Amino acid sequence: MKTNFKYFSLAIVLCCAVGCTKKLDQVNPVQQTSESFWKTSDDAVAGVNAAYASLLNDGTYMRFTPLLLDVRGDDIKSNSPWPAISNIGRFGLGTADNSGYGWAFETYYQGINRCNQVLDKVPGISMDATLKDRILGQAFFLRGLYFFHLVNFYGKVALPTQAPKTPGDFFGPQATEDQGWQQVISDFTAAASKLPITYVGINGPDKGQLGRATKGAAMAFLGKTLLFRKKYTEAAAQFKAIIDMNVYSLVANYKDNFTDANENNSESLFEVQFSRSAGGTDLGWAGDPQSTWGKTSARAITFAPRGFGWTDVQPTFSLFNEFMIEKTVNNQIDPRLDATIFYNKPGGEPMYQTTFAAQYANDPGNLNDLFCRKYENGDGNFANEFDWRSGINERIMRYADVLLMYAECLNELGQTALAYPYIQKVRSRVNLPDLAVTMPGMTQSQMRDQLAHERLLEFALEGHRFDDIRRWGWLQDPTKLALLKSRDPEFNSYAPGKEYYPIPKSEMDNNPGFVQNPTY
Repeated sequence: MKTNFKYFSLAIVLCCAVGCTKKLDQVNPVQQTSESFWKTSDDAVAGVNAAYASLLNDGTYMRFTPLLLDVRGDDIKSNSPWPAISNIGRFGLGTADNSGYGWAFETYYQGINRCNQVLDKVPGISMDATLKDRILGQAFFLRGLYFFHLVNFYGKVALPTQAPKTPGDFFGPQATEDQGWQQVISDFTAAASKLPITYVGINGPDKGQLGRATKGAAMAFLGKTLLFRKKYTEAAAQFKAIIDMNVYSLVANYKDNFTDANENNSESLFEVQFSRSAGGTDLGWAGDPQSTWGKTSARAITFAPRGFGWTDVQPTFSLFNEFMIEKTVNNQIDPRLDATIFYNKPGGEPMYQTTFAAQYANDPGNLNDLFCRKYENGDGNFANEFDWRSGINERIMRYADVLLMYAECLNELGQTALAYPYIQKVRSRVNLPDLAVTMPGMTQSQMRDQLAHERLLEFALEGHRFDDIRRWGWLQDPTKLALLKSRDPEFNSYAPGKEYYPIPKSEMDNNPGFVQNPTY
């Protein structure tokens, strides 16, 4: 079921991005301002809805955030003719053209600005206290998410936490990476303290509205941030508390996490809401949303198989081969393969309104190639993706991730034996044998490698892989880096420092005190 709350654009947004510098010389007497707008609980709800809207822009989850997360992993390659995409995986982006990564940078700050206005203005509104807490909790969560991407992608960035009085007030000093992560932790902690476990059964205009941030979502992202910072005890506490809520469970069919058939399901802690039916029919790209914009995603056409979309990215054969390492208890191929990759499957492979073999029968190159299936509308309801209008929600935190991150924490805390059951929950869903039987008594180091394998297969093409190998230190380990190069030749272009994206030139120009990331 799709969420039924709508996203609104606010005229009171004073500066949509850090790089906004021009001021209007005259005041429009009929246009709302920050002074005239924030009066009622309806205004507060509309304000936080506007903060969600920044998730739907081209720089964020409409298209480029999945690309920035995905393409650098060894599970994906890119032969896109557009350097803004192909140079992501080749570690070849530069400061001359900020297409893609610069749009993401700008839109994260747009979202932060909207969150800051909510956090600044809503406390002063006379309204129901529990609704106020929910609204503030959502603003803290969304700001934490936007800051998470900024710090993770760009390292040392500005951390504005107050609504600007004028556009120039949005500028801020360049913080250290540690300061950035502390801000992310602070925001998710605040969000978790204010958000409800569910919106079902509450009273208020947000009653029953699926898709809004919850306590579980905030705790999961807080735990993920702590894990990234190697604070294993603190991260484990967050993940265990989520497990003990008994609210979330794995869906029976793994594929249901990547289609529009079973959205906001029991496995989903947070997903970005897309829809073919909401809003208008125009494509929305960047800036303030217009009433004619739809709420659709361009991910499907960007990742789609050749002939059905642009094929800007594709799975690697090393990923395909990883699925072949272990059979199910019935001696079948891991069913996650078919949910993840389109390939020339023996016996036939349905693909949109044809089959893989029929589509590429006279094209040996494509017949023997691999294409992305996750988040594609390829199950027969649509002929292709060329209308740019995918309505599939982007699941950015799944319960399977909570289970495997908790297992990783246990292993890093020297409790390797206790990690097995949580890994097995994920394996049992796809009918893989009991790991405690097939690989008993693993050492901590062996379990690290096993978790790397488990996470690759569970989260392939979901934007986790590069973040994983980066935080595991593989880029600094000559043996692991050589492995990555053998799995994905794009890693031959990696150089220390390229794990960060460049800070956009426009931002450097607007902030003379900023220091560019090394190697740029």
